[in-house]
Amino acid sequence: MDLKKISKYLSFILRHQPDSIGLELSDEGWANINELIGKTRKFKLTKELIDTVVASNDKKRFLVSDDGLRIKANQGHSVNVKLELEPMTPPDVLLHGTAERFLDSIFRQGLKKQQRHHVHLSETQKTALSVGARYGKPVLLKVDSKLMHEHGLEFFMTENDVWLVDEVPVEYLTLNV
Repeated sequence: MDLKKISKYLSFILRHQPDSIGLELSDEGWANINELIGKTRKFKLTKELIDTVVASNDKKRFLVSDDGLRIKANQGHSVNVKLELEPMTPPDVLLHGTAERFLDSIFRQGLKKQQRHHVHLSETQKTALSVGARYGKPVLLKVDSKLMHEHGLEFFMTENDVWLVDEVPVEYLTLNV
């Protein structure tokens, strides 16, 4: 069984289109694991296989509830969910990986959340560059998160150490060369 394909499938269902299999998410994004298994036709899912995918996912994209009955994606949703995250003080600088072809637009408009709930930021260059590489030649942007926070913008951190913010205005961005 290809764990990467199952992980992508779970991301698609739990973050973007639960209704494509008739699955309902709670307001906080939780899905009943037995219901997910019963409604999935693309793979022969089992609780053990889901647990393996969750445990082996290097980006820790998913969380299983303490009772083991529910699963949710940690972030990246395009469907409306309440992430239940508390505002936090970010490090002085955060990073955003993007493709070089998007730079003109970014330096005109800033970083926008587009169809997602938030803009995703990282503390590590490796993570940010791997995100940027998904869309073309990767480039790294530095975000003056300390100044943003001082100016009243709220930051949140997910279970898998992704920093979230509603937007990053241009004045807080520099190209990391």
